[in-house]
Amino acid sequence: MTTTHRIFSTSFASVYPFYVAKAAKKGRKKSEVDQVICWLTGYTQKQLEGQLKKTDFETFFKNAPRLNPARKQIKGVVCGVRVEDIEDPLMREIRYLDKLVDELAKGKPMEKILRA
Repeated sequence: MTTTHRIFSTSFASVYPFYVAKAAKKGRKKSEVDQVICWLTGYTQKQLEGQLKKTDFETFFKNAPRLNPARKQIKGVVCGVRVEDIEDPLMREIRYLDKLVDELAKGKPMEKILRA
């Protein structure tokens, strides 16, 4: 029997304000958080706002229009685990997002965050 992580069924909308707050503490804007989320998932701003009303993390990533192929260039440690070593595909996507928000909060330039 496989166990699923609790984060998978957690409402994306309940975590989103923490992403924004983390970035805002370091002088970054909500629009920048939205930009990295849209870059990662392929959602438009309007689609992202719709997802904030009703979805959990699993559905959020499952319904993502186009996961950015450049996301595989995201490397580093989140919560003590190397992102590139995470085996569960959904957990890896969630940690990619966490890592992008971390980079934003650390003041990394947007073009580097977006692997441009």
